[in-house]
Amino acid sequence: MSKKESNPKDVVGVKKVPMHNVSCRVLFEMGLGMMDGACKYGSHNYREAGVRASVYYDAAMRHLMAWWEGEDDDPDTGLSHITKVLTCLATFRDSMIAENWEDDRPIRIPGGAGIEAYNNMAAAISDKYPNPVLPYTEKAKGEVYEN
Repeated sequence: MSKKESNPKDVVGVKKVPMHNVSCRVLFEMGLGMMDGACKYGSHNYREAGVRASVYYDAAMRHLMAWWEGEDDDPDTGLSHITKVLTCLATFRDSMIAENWEDDRPIRIPGGAGIEAYNNMAAAISDKYPNPVLPYTEKAKGEVYEN
């Protein structure tokens, strides 16, 4: 008896959304973040009421900046600030897909954000200083810096 090279479902299944690429632990944390929001505001309230872009941008940025400045967890929930960023963005993206969000971003700058010009300036600074002074980081706090 010969062995099949592949299960027929494999041929179809490999062309579908690959959920195995998504971290289950991150999704579990997001579930807790969404549960927190559901308890405060009502589950899926954003689908009924919609959201304003600025509110979710601000919330995500506050959590991201708190994390960047060394506060790992949101003191209100105990969840990682990164998890809170993900839940903010997931809620906002859901409203974008549902087409019930309010675009209250500022008037667009002609030519976009201009990030390429800033990247070119950053590259010029990097080229000017090929051996920059090492950054002072939490991990290296108290170490003597020498170049």
